[in-house]
Amino acid sequence: MRIVADENIPLLDEFFADFGEIRRLPGRAIDRAALGDAELLLVRSVTRVDRALLEGSAVRFVGTCTIGTDHLDLDYFQQAGIGWASAPGCNARGVVDYVLGSLLVLAEQQGVELAQRSYGVVGAGQVGARLVEVLRGLGWRVLVCDPPRQAAEGGDFVSLEQVIAECDVLSLHTPLTREGAHPTHHLFDEARLAALRPGAWLINASRGAVVDNAALRALLGRRDDLQVVLDVWEGEPQVDLELAGLCRIATPHIAGYSLDGKLRGTAQIYQAACRYLGREQTQHLDELMPAPWLPALSLDAAAAAAPAWALATVCRAVYDPRRDDADFRRSLSGDAPLRRAAFDALRKHYPMRREIDGLRVSLHGEAPQLAQLVKALGATLC
Repeated sequence: MRIVADENIPLLDEFFADFGEIRRLPGRAIDRAALGDAELLLVRSVTRVDRALLEGSAVRFVGTCTIGTDHLDLDYFQQAGIGWASAPGCNARGVVDYVLGSLLVLAEQQGVELAQRSYGVVGAGQVGARLVEVLRGLGWRVLVCDPPRQAAEGGDFVSLEQVIAECDVLSLHTPLTREGAHPTHHLFDEARLAALRPGAWLINASRGAVVDNAALRALLGRRDDLQVVLDVWEGEPQVDLELAGLCRIATPHIAGYSLDGKLRGTAQIYQAACRYLGREQTQHLDELMPAPWLPALSLDAAAAAAPAWALATVCRAVYDPRRDDADFRRSLSGDAPLRRAAFDALRKHYPMRREIDGLRVSLHGEAPQLAQLVKALGATLC
């Protein structure tokens, strides 16, 4: 069996070497000619997999080591009898860590207390739901908007208009859809962006086109009260330079790029491929996951007197988005082809980053409130 795979998928050999011959390519270089007689295609989000790519090929299973599937033509897969799988939830914790790190940066820059802000989470799937759990665990006020889930389940959801009207912070975690009852393409259009509260913070770590980038750029040119964090961009790897310059934090689609998340995604696709092909699963992620560089953190109970400090210490012990912001801004020079190449290079050579829920925290002394904070963040209290 021959396999064509995005070169940025980790643990390919460990999980798939027994399947057959693996050919690695940059995700954007995977075309019809590159497939040859491959039967398995393993991708990430940058490869568009549709009829034009697959028709007439030998591919019978497509796996994307990502949460999103907007780059897959699922209708064609069904028509052609091609099996497929994604990796729902694989990088959810990494995105939560990215949002927490961004909140800490904005709070320091603006001189505000995070506990005093109100939060709106738009999209309560794998990522959004975990973020809601963390924010509410910290005791913060959170409103959640998810029309598809509301229609299917009912429950404690609110309208997007209410989120925009009442929330100081909006964090977007929707898939990108253009059709159906609840399309999300340009969900935040000119009118909705203009309705943001004075001093609002907008974080987009979902898909670039969920926000109308041109409308956002124009708005930020008029309103310097708004603070924006963008990890995703319309037309990426091409990035609107003016918009990037107006963002407080700008990064190259790496919010979920924790090592844990990427390895989890490969493992999920391996499991799905085994099920599809009727193979026994002989590899297990827990045996392949490397030990964290910082396995434990120790806090004294006196830290309970400074919860904001404790929050920042635990989060930044694992991840701080300012490094990624600085790396990205340095890449925004040269001509357009050079910038596109730099965008992909930052993702390909992304440094090792772990997740907060892999951190063990020990407390010295009795501090129930501090213990609750640590647990809410997802770290292991020991």
